[in-house]
Amino acid sequence: MPPTDAPATTAPVTAVPAPGTPRASGALLVLGFVLLSLNTRVAFGQIGPLAPVAGWGPGTVTLLALLPPLCMGLFAPLGALARRRLGEERGLFWASVLLLVGATLRTAGLTGLYAGTVLVAVAVAVVNVLIPVFVRARFAPRRIGTMTGVYALSMGAGSAVVAALVAPVADAWSWQAAIAIAVVPAALAAAGLVPQLRVARELRAAPEPAGPAAPVGRRPVGRTALGWSLTAFFGVQTLVFYATLAWLPTLLVDAGVSRTAAGTDQAVLILGLAVGGFLVPTLAAARSDQRPHILGVVAVCVLGLLGLVLAPAGGAPLWAAVLGIGMGGGQALAAVLFARRGTDPEHVAALSTMAQTWGYLLAATGPALASALRTASGTWTAPLLAMAGLLVAGCVLGLRAGRAVTNPRRDPSDR
Repeated sequence: MPPTDAPATTAPVTAVPAPGTPRASGALLVLGFVLLSLNTRVAFGQIGPLAPVAGWGPGTVTLLALLPPLCMGLFAPLGALARRRLGEERGLFWASVLLLVGATLRTAGLTGLYAGTVLVAVAVAVVNVLIPVFVRARFAPRRIGTMTGVYALSMGAGSAVVAALVAPVADAWSWQAAIAIAVVPAALAAAGLVPQLRVARELRAAPEPAGPAAPVGRRPVGRTALGWSLTAFFGVQTLVFYATLAWLPTLLVDAGVSRTAAGTDQAVLILGLAVGGFLVPTLAAARSDQRPHILGVVAVCVLGLLGLVLAPAGGAPLWAAVLGIGMGGGQALAAVLFARRGTDPEHVAALSTMAQTWGYLLAATGPALASALRTASGTWTAPLLAMAGLLVAGCVLGLRAGRAVTNPRRDPSDR
């Protein structure tokens, strides 16, 4: 077993560019990173709490829940293209601009909501692919887990605040006013990434730093056990995430919880996402073998789902928190696996692109499948148990991605 890295929590978070990378202000780098992270799930977390208030039918909710993962899957390859053409810094900036345009368009009635959700999802698809490469390039190796955790924590915190606000704002004004809340953090994210454009110019002007060469004869990630193991783990985790995000408030209202309380429970779920998203990658990146962490996050998710089966009303805040911690940990753990199992920036981007393309396309079926099972069975028990079963299967398939190897560049299962 290779020696473990130093624990990521033993020192304050600082920006340490990779060798050959111009040093920008550490504070500005972290600030821009956090502001962007706050936005990557805000728009998608608004739909669940708004559905009972806005009076949207199952078809509208299902479509609005399906569009984000579908578009993020279809447009994940755009992230790799943006990296090659623009670099991480400029790619993230222009993605933030597109996110702002989409967030603004979502306020223009139901048609604008659909179109804007597509634009936001395309922007987030680019961000999702670039973030693991950006973190690996711009922060010291021992900070990878911490910064991945900061990303997930910020993502969850932004979504939780907005999810808690949308129902009261919609009740007081309109659902369009509630949707407009997301424009403010989107504008801040675009502004926060402006300083990174200077870094991008310096990078383009500087000589290309020598980096690790790709192994000769390395197979495409789509023909490796590692690539498909990562895809299976990420895809199932994301399917459960989007199905839960779309239907949890409706499930709770059906169980007798008030609409306001259901929106609050959704915020609790998303706060759980933030907590799990920070803790799990911080712990996992400090180890060479992430299989125990894969088993742990799946066990916590299954516990939360079973809790909702047994006590959906009385224990709603508790089970929402437990499920959120598990799902947040699973989502963030995948980003750690991309960075730790990739042997060089191109490999990290390729693993991230493959897992997110196929994983999000799989996840896009989650809200519709949950709705179909609910309609066919007349109860939410069937979709909840189905998701628990999928998580167990995804865990088994994903263990390969968590296994430490002495020399991953020569691992025979990946050649």
